[in-house]
Amino acid sequence: MMTYTNQMTQASNFLAQQGDTWRAINPEYVVRMRLQNRFKTGLDIAQYTADIMRRDMAKYDQDAAQYTQSLGCWHGFIGQQKMISVKKHFGSTKGRYLYLSGWMVAAMRSEFGPLPDQSMHEKTSVPALIEELYTFLKQADARELNHLFKELDAARDEGDQVKERAAQKRIDDFETHVVPIIADIDAGFGNEEATYLLAKKMIEAGACCIQIENQVSDAKQCGHQDGKVTVPHEDFLAKINAVRYAFMELGIENGIIVARTDSLGAGLTQKIPVSQYPGDLAEQYNAYIDGEEVTDVSSLDSGDMVLRQGDKLIKPTRLANGLVKFKANTGEDRVVLDCITSLQNGADLLWIETEKPHVQQIAGMVNRIREVVPNAKLVYNNSPSFNWTLNFRQQVFDAWQQEGRDVSEYHRENLMSQQYDGSELAQVADEKIRSFQRDASQQAGIFHHLITLPTYHTAALSTDNLAKDYFGDLGMLAYVAGVQRQEIRQSLASVKHQDMSGSNIGDDHKEYFSGNQALKASGENNTMNQFS
Repeated sequence: MMTYTNQMTQASNFLAQQGDTWRAINPEYVVRMRLQNRFKTGLDIAQYTADIMRRDMAKYDQDAAQYTQSLGCWHGFIGQQKMISVKKHFGSTKGRYLYLSGWMVAAMRSEFGPLPDQSMHEKTSVPALIEELYTFLKQADARELNHLFKELDAARDEGDQVKERAAQKRIDDFETHVVPIIADIDAGFGNEEATYLLAKKMIEAGACCIQIENQVSDAKQCGHQDGKVTVPHEDFLAKINAVRYAFMELGIENGIIVARTDSLGAGLTQKIPVSQYPGDLAEQYNAYIDGEEVTDVSSLDSGDMVLRQGDKLIKPTRLANGLVKFKANTGEDRVVLDCITSLQNGADLLWIETEKPHVQQIAGMVNRIREVVPNAKLVYNNSPSFNWTLNFRQQVFDAWQQEGRDVSEYHRENLMSQQYDGSELAQVADEKIRSFQRDASQQAGIFHHLITLPTYHTAALSTDNLAKDYFGDLGMLAYVAGVQRQEIRQSLASVKHQDMSGSNIGDDHKEYFSGNQALKASGENNTMNQFS
């Protein structure tokens, strides 16, 4: 590792070679600016973060307690504040990522305004948000290093060599806020060429990990809504190949692909694939298609189609729009086939979209997958679309009932009621929620836990609380007591919003460029000094 002192020496030697015309350039300022801009391109970020994810995946293979986590962020500032908070509270960003949710891009970042999660938003808004997130994370690096440089300067001014060495060590040991982003490409926004082109833009913006789902791209639905339509395996694998080629072309050879299956909740397919030989993927896919057995072909009407399933002919069940139904209760079997097929054809991680957070349900599918692919690992959506309170209270209710416990004081369908909040059942359910990530990682192969759109809800909740009180009786006290005072008490960097936005970094640059002539904003009359 190049230390601060070594970099100073290197920069000084280079500038000395340039002669007197570069005399205004201070080598220490050069080093500081370089350290504040460690990542020059998105590809630098993609490679750095891909290496992190690969190391984390290997650690999880050795110890399932080493799972990773992320929160979905819809704006660069939100992602930045999240990682600043992680460093503040835990001292390190290790094992903590960001998630880029297609749902939140659609709902909050489209020029059309709020849209449903149906791939109707501009595809360019996805790489744009990746770039924005990393711009804000890099600015967090610059800001924190700026403070460390100030500590170093103060120690020198005091003539305190011990403090000076300590400040230099903190600079040398600085940990970046830049972490992996798992980025949602939906169903690829078109055919495999469209998927490849968008994947390239996402990788160039910094994405080391791309999540793609097996829904039809032009009929894509939110994973927790009805009407989902899946594509045959060959179509999905072509898109996985497209993403891999994008990674390879750009030199990110260890880029990560998350293959998501929506088959558990999808009862329809867009088309019936053509089988080339017995037992191939098309035939396995077609075995799940629902239909009426045909014993007399003369009974067929004009436009009817016939499919051979094993030793019988069926007339597939088709809707008026031409979509074909799957057999009932085949979702889990299709999920297992999807996952095995994806891992055997280039995917690195799995995503199984479920209708509820249930460790045993997830583990049941993962154990079947691991019979074929022993190191299969999941990225799991700890979704706000689940009513976590109701789901876990009902899980506890059902378990107690099976054990023969008296549950007569509880009404299963009404367990969300506030009257149960202090009950034993509610306490047991809350403990199960608290340990869900740990338990699911140990028992169900979940390497990464994410919440897709938490910051959508936190923004709504905090804004509602402030609006209620500010426009009510509390007036300005609502902001002061509920926001600013809490920022001060909890040492949030955002309370100094001028510093957060880069004002002090800009002042330093002005001094680098103009010397004593620099007109700086951080003088004694700056009201931010009230928060020192």
